[in-house]
Amino acid sequence: MSLQSLIFVGIFINFLGVISYIKDILKGKVKPNRVTFFMWSFAPFVAFAAQIEKGVGAQAWMTLSVGIFPLLILIASFLNKKAYWKLTTFDMTCGALSMLGLLLWYITKEGNVAILFTIIADGLAALPTLVKAYHHPETETSWPWLASSIGGVLTLLTITTWNFEHYGFPLSYLIIVLAIYLVTQFKLGKKRL
Repeated sequence: MSLQSLIFVGIFINFLGVISYIKDILKGKVKPNRVTFFMWSFAPFVAFAAQIEKGVGAQAWMTLSVGIFPLLILIASFLNKKAYWKLTTFDMTCGALSMLGLLLWYITKEGNVAILFTIIADGLAALPTLVKAYHHPETETSWPWLASSIGGVLTLLTITTWNFEHYGFPLSYLIIVLAIYLVTQFKLGKKRL
């Protein structure tokens, strides 16, 4: 198996996690934070365009997939009223700061700056879900986050040119989804309370 094939294996594993997550949304078991998934469906498209501009190869496909998959989850969140998670001021603040990061990239128009700001935007967008998973782990399911982590690891294993445009987004993505997985799987918030 070629290194680039690992990227597509990772995307497929992530896709399986997304399908599982969507099923749990439709059952009302998972209550996704819409701010997180809206931003996650937007910011990676910016990073993907910047990676293409900078000449990143197959690793950019993982970035594109992590824009498409949250969009599917966001759409699914509107199909089951029981899956609704109440948005708070914190959620909206993180979303606004995330949008500000993308606006700052738009002003600079430089590929690596775009990648940096999408990483910041992605991290800020993840905070509402991370906080929700910490305080209410029953509103999340851990397997899809593990699947996403595996996809991130497989993408990082394919990198042969270790520069920011190649590893920045996949590494930050891995850190984010792994954190959500750990908080959800081990119910870290419930253990501290």
